[in-house]
Amino acid sequence: MGRRKGGIGIAFVTSVILVGASACGGGGSDKASGDDAKAPGKPSASASPSPTKPAGPPMLLETITPQTGTTVGVAMPISVIFTNPVAAKARATVEKHMKVSASQPVAGAWHWMGDKRADWRPKTYWPSGTKVKIDADINGVSNGNGRYGVHNYTHTFNIGDDVRADVSVTGHTMKVSRNGKAVRTLSINAGSAQYPTWNGTMAVIDKQEKVHMTSCSVGISCEKGSPNYYDLTLPWDVHLTQSGTYVHYSTGDPNPGSGSARGSHGCVHLSMSDAKWFYGQVKQGDPVTITGSPRAKAPADNGYADFNLGWDQWLAGSASGEGTTATL
Repeated sequence: MGRRKGGIGIAFVTSVILVGASACGGGGSDKASGDDAKAPGKPSASASPSPTKPAGPPMLLETITPQTGTTVGVAMPISVIFTNPVAAKARATVEKHMKVSASQPVAGAWHWMGDKRADWRPKTYWPSGTKVKIDADINGVSNGNGRYGVHNYTHTFNIGDDVRADVSVTGHTMKVSRNGKAVRTLSINAGSAQYPTWNGTMAVIDKQEKVHMTSCSVGISCEKGSPNYYDLTLPWDVHLTQSGTYVHYSTGDPNPGSGSARGSHGCVHLSMSDAKWFYGQVKQGDPVTITGSPRAKAPADNGYADFNLGWDQWLAGSASGEGTTATL
């Protein structure tokens, strides 16, 4: 399984720390508990605000994603993770103190994924070119469990080109578009019947030029003689779920498509040249939508699969309901 990236000895960090195991794997529970993933690199500290004396033990933010100053895709949520649980009775107040502003009006809402993570997403995808700001003004705000905010935090980011990838498991294709125009159709293989790929829309978490993937880390096989055993470092990896779905090249499936029809352990395989090309096209927050797999949609908290919830489902997890962004 994966390992935690360092202790949190600071009030706030700015890069995502979604943790799991370092491999593709389609089996296991349909939860974001990490059956087949590897987390990205070390978190980095933001500028530290001047602390004030708290009314009780501090309520701190562990992460806000996206990182300030970045350009992300149209499906990227704002994701806030707290170091300690936020009680249900306090969530409406906490939400109201995390103000989202945008350069053009966008309807959206917060949604709680457990008691430590709150995501804000628009009702539909962000318009390309939108500038976004979140002001987490939680100084003095209670988490309902005896802790109080001691800092205010601000993140600004931009929504870039509308890049989307639509994967057909049964058709063995990935269609890539940019700003509504088709760019390329790529040949793919997805998960096998034993290890199916998640269905649904997953916003890209991150991408890495190389990822070390092992079958043992995801509970598939730790026996070298097993046909499902692997211990590989593979290139051009686009990370889709916390549990470890990637789009990448695989040495075991070098020419994917309907002709080979070789199933993966849950990832989406591209040829070497296509994997390198796709890696260069996508960024954090670009939506990759997979259809035709026998598996359910990825849970919303399995990475950034927020758009796998319908709007009514999303609002059911919000304490303050739908709202429109303030003007930036």
